[in-house]
Amino acid sequence: MPAACESVLEDIEDIVSAEDLKPHDRQFVRRNVFPKVRKRNSQKNAQTDDEPPSDSIIPGVQKIWIRTWGCSHNNSDGEYMAGQLAAYGYKITDNAAEADLWLLNSCTVKNPAEDHFRNSIKKAQEGKKKVVLAGCVPQAQPRQEYLKGLSIIGVQQIDRVVEVVEETIKGHSVRLLGQKKDNGKRLGGARLDLPKIRKNPLIEIISINTGCLNACTYCKTKHARGDLASYPIEELVDRAKQSFQEGVCEIWLTSEDTGAYGRDIGTDLPTLLWKLVEVIPEGAMLRLGMTNPPYILEHLEEMAKILNHPRVYAFLHIPVQSASDSVLMDMKREYCVADFKQVVDFLKEKVPGITIATDIICGFPGETDEDFQETMKLVEVYRFPSLFINQFYPRPGTPAAKMPQVPAAVKKQRTKDLSQLFHSYNPYDHKVGERQRVLVTEESFDSNYYVAHNPFYEQVLVPKDPLLMGKMVEVNIYEAGKHFMKGQPVSDARVHTASISRPLAKGEVSGLTEEFRRSAQNGTKWKAQPCAEIPVKTQLSSWMALQLPWQQEGGGLKILSVSLALLAVLVMFYYGGMKTEL
Repeated sequence: MPAACESVLEDIEDIVSAEDLKPHDRQFVRRNVFPKVRKRNSQKNAQTDDEPPSDSIIPGVQKIWIRTWGCSHNNSDGEYMAGQLAAYGYKITDNAAEADLWLLNSCTVKNPAEDHFRNSIKKAQEGKKKVVLAGCVPQAQPRQEYLKGLSIIGVQQIDRVVEVVEETIKGHSVRLLGQKKDNGKRLGGARLDLPKIRKNPLIEIISINTGCLNACTYCKTKHARGDLASYPIEELVDRAKQSFQEGVCEIWLTSEDTGAYGRDIGTDLPTLLWKLVEVIPEGAMLRLGMTNPPYILEHLEEMAKILNHPRVYAFLHIPVQSASDSVLMDMKREYCVADFKQVVDFLKEKVPGITIATDIICGFPGETDEDFQETMKLVEVYRFPSLFINQFYPRPGTPAAKMPQVPAAVKKQRTKDLSQLFHSYNPYDHKVGERQRVLVTEESFDSNYYVAHNPFYEQVLVPKDPLLMGKMVEVNIYEAGKHFMKGQPVSDARVHTASISRPLAKGEVSGLTEEFRRSAQNGTKWKAQPCAEIPVKTQLSSWMALQLPWQQEGGGLKILSVSLALLAVLVMFYYGGMKTEL
C-alpha cells in the first residue's frame, strides 16, 4: 500500500481501507457482475473442431487443487468449497500439477502466510493454471497489485464458489465480495447445510459466528471478517446432528472469538453449548475454540460446569498476547493481565486438570524489556502446556503498522528467549503410569502412530490399529514428551463407537440429499429444477441452466453467461446473412 494511502486509515474500526471498494460501490458491483471476456487473436480463432474455443468448455469436469492457510474457520470454509465443487462434478485432486484450476484460500494474520499465498499465485500463473482466490487476504484488500485480473470469492460468498470457478474456467474474471444480510442485518455467512468434504471424516468444524467485537490494533483479520455476526442456535444444533449421523465423532467450534457468540442475536455461548451437549452421542466429544478474556469473564461459573461435562474437552484457548498492561492497552485488547489471571485461576480450580492454551506476541511496538520480562514471568508461573509464540509482524493498513517498531533483532531475540523458556519444562512427565480414556481421530505426521486426545485435549499417540480409529478407548500412559504422551490400549477396557452411522470415506461429500445420491449412483448427472429466470428454449444443456440445490439465489453469473453466448450466436448469424446478400 502506498504511504499516502496508509495515512487515511486512522483506526482498525475503519474496516474498508483507502484502496478497497466503498460500501455503496461494493453493493453496486455485487448486483451488477459482468465477466471480463478474454480477447482472442486471429490465430486462436482458427481452431479446429478438436480444439473448441475456451467459452465452449463444459464446466464441471475439470480437476481442482485446493490449498488452505490459517485457522480452523478458514479450513471449514475450504471444506465447504470443496464439497460444493465435487457435488457439481469437479474432481478435487491432491496433485497440484495435474489440476486445471487452483483454488487458493488465504490467511492474513501474519506476513509469512500472505507471502506463501502470493508465491502460490505466481507459481500457478507460471504453470498456466486457472486461479481462484479466497480467504481473508483478497477480502480485506482486493485491489492489491498482485491480485489484479484474478477471480475472487469473498469469505461470505463461499456458497457461490461453483459459479466463480465455472466462469474462471471459461476465461472470465469474476469477483464476489459482498456481505450476506437478512432485512439489513448482517448474517454469519453462507448456510451451514452446504455440501462439504471434511479433511478428516471424523472431525466436523463448525463456525458459530464470524467477525468479532474487538478492534485490536495489530489485527488484519478484522478487515476481512468484520464485526460479529452469529448463526442461530437451531442451525448450529442441526449441523451437529447431521455430522454425527455421518460418522463424525469430534466437533470443533470455531470463530474469530467464540466467547462473543450470540451478543448480536440476543443469546450467549453457554446457552449454545448446553443445547449442543444434548445431542452429542456417547463416545463423541466437543472442543471449544478460542475465546478472548473479556467475554468469558461474564460466564465463568457456567463455563466451568460445561467444561466439566464428560462429552466436552476440558480445554480452552485464551490468548493473553502480553503480560504488560501498557502493551495490552496499545493493542486495544480491552482487558488487563489481572482479568486473564482471574479466568485461568478460576477454571483451574473449578475444572481440575483443564488445559489452558494461550498466545503471546513478542516485540509489539513500544514493548520494553520490562514489559517482556513480565510476560516471561507469566509463562514461568503458569507453565502453559500449549503456547503459541508469534514474533510481531506489522500488517499493512493496521494502526500498529504506524507505531514506532521494535528493532528486528530485538524481536527475534525475545521470540527465541520465550521459546527456550517454553521448552525448558515438560508438562506431561507426571502422567506416566496413568490410565486415560482417549478418542482416536487421526494419523500422526510421521505415519507411525494414530493420534488420540484425552479428556483434557492432550495428545496421546497409540498403536496403528485400524480397529481403534474413531473409537474411544482406555490406554496406559508409558512415555511422555514435550507435546505428547504415548499410550498402550488396555485389553479389558470397553470400546465406545460414537455414531450410529459409518464415517464417510475420505473425500466423500457430506450433506448431499438422497435424490442427489441416487442420481450419482445411477451414473446420471444431477438434474435440478431449471432456473425460473431462464426461458425453456434458452436452456441449451442441463449444466448451463443448473441451479444447485443449495442455491436459491444468485444465479446471475450463469444466466448472464448463457445470454452472452446466445447474443454472440445471433450476431454471427446476422452478419453472416449480410455477407450472403452482398
